[in-house]
Amino acid sequence: MKKFLIAATALTVMAGGMATTASAAPRDVREARQDVRAAKQDLRQAKQQNRAERRAAKRYNAGRYTPPRGYNIRRYHAGQRLPAAYRAQAYRVDHRRYGLGAPPRGYEYRRVGNDVVLTAIASGLITAVVLDLFN
Repeated sequence: MKKFLIAATALTVMAGGMATTASAAPRDVREARQDVRAAKQDLRQAKQQNRAERRAAKRYNAGRYTPPRGYNIRRYHAGQRLPAAYRAQAYRVDHRRYGLGAPPRGYEYRRVGNDVVLTAIASGLITAVVLDLFN
């Protein structure tokens, strides 16, 4: 009788341990999938940010830069709006001269300090920034 009780108890403990392991396996798989999803999301965000702001491979000497009246030199980022004062012809940048890709229709490059920003002509919304293109 004693051997029977010990065997029954051992069998119960082993069965309970297996049930716990079996139920934990799907949870581990789910967590692993969530980790993979999060890593992919981080990579996508890093690529988007890298696309929006990048350093210039080559720097160019251009004429002296003077900001529009009432504005200081500052860094703009993608998603911000460029003030209307920067839409003057003096701040327009020729993409062919400085090795930049052709802007999409409705966009143009503008110089802001040593940086160049790609902005929508109608709204001034900044879509990309090339940092330190000018000396």
